[in-house]
Amino acid sequence: MTLRARLRNNEGALLLDGGLATQLEAQGAKLQGDPLWSARLLHSDPQAISDAHHSFLLSGADVISTATYQATIPGFVRHLKVSSDAARELLASGLHLAKQTVAAYASQAALRGRACPLVAVSVGPYGASLHDGSEYTGAYAQTMSVEELKSWHRPQLECLAAAGADLLALETIPSVKEAQALVELLREMPDCQAWLSFSCKDGARLADGSPFGDGVRVAGRSTQVLAVGINCCPPEWVEPLLASAATLKSPDVSWVVYPNSGEEWDSERGWRASSVKTSIPALSHTWIKQGVALIGGCCRVGPHQIAELGTHLKAAHP
Repeated sequence: MTLRARLRNNEGALLLDGGLATQLEAQGAKLQGDPLWSARLLHSDPQAISDAHHSFLLSGADVISTATYQATIPGFVRHLKVSSDAARELLASGLHLAKQTVAAYASQAALRGRACPLVAVSVGPYGASLHDGSEYTGAYAQTMSVEELKSWHRPQLECLAAAGADLLALETIPSVKEAQALVELLREMPDCQAWLSFSCKDGARLADGSPFGDGVRVAGRSTQVLAVGINCCPPEWVEPLLASAATLKSPDVSWVVYPNSGEEWDSERGWRASSVKTSIPALSHTWIKQGVALIGGCCRVGPHQIAELGTHLKAAHP
């Protein structure tokens, strides 16, 4: 069953997975400072990725995302010293690995009436390839055109579409311009559907300073974009962001949210507890009332928190 069909079934909010890199690090992977981040393990330790996917499936995730957020053909060529063809195969392997893990889980687990989990192919912004945190500012979009952004994203999306991707998670997008580029590119891959989620700087604006509503309008221009929303932000920003654009969202597009755990990143001390006491499960009831159809977690959200969130979602839609 496709995501579109599941959204139309009105079966309650679907549960996304959490931070894949967070789980990989919990399993012992050393990712900090790596320009390929979790994508390197597609080359060096694919079993670790499969194990992480399986952990989120066991936690009840209805949708898992691939280890391709920071995976690009130029990045693999540069950092792994492989050919372009080998880089394309490695990028496609992220999709194949996730689908194989879902198939194995579905054949072994008693799904008890649940639909088979879906695989969303993670597509990060141009800024993720720069490895400088610019996916949280979108500064590069000031000097790049929509066509330049399309040219950069096209090889990755063409490779993934050819590999059989039918659901793309276009995520942590910091600017309206890059969102426009991705929406236009989707037309070149008519068999692909997507969700589009933004990185934001506060409870009203995208990371580049544009109103969140401007990004929501861009999503509404494509019949292939099934959901729009936010990821990789503090949980307390979600409610005001959605409220700020409630009248701008197309009725054919759902909300998707998967914020961070609520911890804050300090460049000198690492992750630390936020001064604002929030949690994704506690706030999820409010988001459901706002019409959110896809809820999960991003950085520092592991399988345990996803299982807890799943319990809350079931209580909201018995």
